[in-house]
Amino acid sequence: MASLVDELISVMQQEKDGYDKLYDLSNQKREAIVKRMLKRLEELNTQEEGVASDLKNLENKRTRCLTDMSVVLGHDGEVLTVTQIIDLLDNQPTEQKQLREAKDALVTSATRMQKLNDQIQVLLKQALEMTEFDLTLFRSLKGAPETANYNRNAYNTGDVLPSSGFDAKQ
Repeated sequence: MASLVDELISVMQQEKDGYDKLYDLSNQKREAIVKRMLKRLEELNTQEEGVASDLKNLENKRTRCLTDMSVVLGHDGEVLTVTQIIDLLDNQPTEQKQLREAKDALVTSATRMQKLNDQIQVLLKQALEMTEFDLTLFRSLKGAPETANYNRNAYNTGDVLPSSGFDAKQ
């Protein structure tokens, strides 16, 4: 059982390190978004995908550890959570403390990452809105306003103002 606990703690520490690495990459990503550095943003996204893949593998490994621990503890057929395992380790205070610390560190790191992701999501939304505004502005610049010139039959002639804007004569 001690080896399973050690393996679980190791996996959780690796996950925490992965989230810390992802956090650093996301901070760089946030800066790239603010500075509109698209090439750097693309590089960071590629790196993030690799770290996210590693985190998924570690999550699967953690789940396997929890399944194995469930079998050893006599809870065959159900996967216990880390919190439940901590509660079941009353007779092993050292492992219980290490597991609790590893869990708290992982939760703190993942929560910090989630907050940064929320900030980045807001930044991306604002960047998209700004891009849409710029596109609308450029489209509207192409179509100059029509003049109020009418022909004999009281129809608008549809004359367009010159590209210089208004024709102001003094």
